[in-house]
Amino acid sequence: MRLFNKYTLMAMLFTSAMACKKIISVDLNNAAPVLVVQGDVTNEAGPYSVKLTKSISYTSDNLYPSVSGATVKITDDSTGVVDVLTETATGIYSTNATQGKPLHTYHLYIKAEGKEYAAVSTMPQQVTMDSLTFLTTNFFSRKQTNPMPNFQDPVGIYNAYRFVEMVNSRPLKQIYVFNDRLSDGRYISRQLNNDSSYIQPGDTVKLEMRCIDKNVFTYFKELSGQDPTNGQPTSPANPTSNITNGALGYFSAHTVQRTQKVFN
Repeated sequence: MRLFNKYTLMAMLFTSAMACKKIISVDLNNAAPVLVVQGDVTNEAGPYSVKLTKSISYTSDNLYPSVSGATVKITDDSTGVVDVLTETATGIYSTNATQGKPLHTYHLYIKAEGKEYAAVSTMPQQVTMDSLTFLTTNFFSRKQTNPMPNFQDPVGIYNAYRFVEMVNSRPLKQIYVFNDRLSDGRYISRQLNNDSSYIQPGDTVKLEMRCIDKNVFTYFKELSGQDPTNGQPTSPANPTSNITNGALGYFSAHTVQRTQKVFN
């Protein structure tokens, strides 16, 4: 699948609703390639990785050049640990000492091709998904079933969520992201609607719940608005990145919880 802009970010984000930020349109044919970052730190055991590639033109094939030979560091504000990442594959940099923990703030530093970049992300406290259920509705005489995570949103605290769905081990490309702006402190049962992948009896659904910070929510919310499977696409644009110096992509410290269930 292609995005409509110069950089076609969706190809690297198969996993990967309600904030308004300024979006900068780009020249579809003449913008110079820039660094694209995909970095994650989670509350699961490491190592974690940071992927560096270069953007491509709209008319190019979906081949994203890897960026090798960069200096990549992650610093944990709470412990003071500075982790110099190792390039374990071309353009893939892996941690050696970082251990993700909720409420810790992580700083990413990159020096690549003579330019420096930085990002910061604070891992939220984990919100526990109580259960995974299914909701079946009738739409124009056709039954459609979608998964529905159920959980208690903490009161008085900003929370944002991203869900990654797999059906029979097949990852879905659709981006599910929302925050608690209208549901602070409430018990949430949220249908994850996907018109192109209705759940059938016997299907196994695996759901990954991620608690993400505000900047990462903004990035994925804007990215979801450019995905036709999430509704009407926006104009060609780049989602607001939390990476400095004009880089694209994101750096996210988030919690992870997984569950799966067979629909009968």
